[in-house]
Amino acid sequence: MSQNDFFTVNGAIRANIEPMEIGATLPELDSYLAQIPAPFVASCEFSQLNQQREAAKHELQQQNLKHVAELIDQQNTKLNLLLNYMIAQQDEPAFRQVTTRFGAGEVAYCSHTPLTIGQLAIVKLFLDAPPAGIYCYGEVTDVQRSDSERPESDYTITLSFVRILEEHQDMLIKAALYHQQKLLRQRSLDRDKS
Repeated sequence: MSQNDFFTVNGAIRANIEPMEIGATLPELDSYLAQIPAPFVASCEFSQLNQQREAAKHELQQQNLKHVAELIDQQNTKLNLLLNYMIAQQDEPAFRQVTTRFGAGEVAYCSHTPLTIGQLAIVKLFLDAPPAGIYCYGEVTDVQRSDSERPESDYTITLSFVRILEEHQDMLIKAALYHQQKLLRQRSLDRDKS
């Protein structure tokens, strides 16, 4: 799929954007896979377990084993807390950013420092829903001078993902859908209040 095949949503997620030297090249796939920090690999496996947990929970509820389903949910919550803690340890303050837009194909964020079109960056994304960490490479595809009054947002930089695991793209799709669902729910509540 091309990057344009994925939809993006306006939303804030925590990120580390580590610009690479201009002219740097992408690592080969094997090298990239070896670079992915263990907590990010674990988050991918946890995501797959969460899908299986949902199916098991549904089956348990069908068999009227409500307490077993609740126990599984409690254990899942504990594991997610532990996973989030492990992933948070990968956050590097020197490269900390917050996205303004994200999807399975790209992210955008605001920065004081412009990057160069075509420049590569190591991207770490810290998702809350689903709880996960994404480790990938992005290429700068757009740099716009911000119209914002905020001094910390001189440039809006868009990075398209050029090396990312399919499982990580799936998690970003889920995160974007979750974010979109939250926005729609909030709009509905606001409309009902009017």
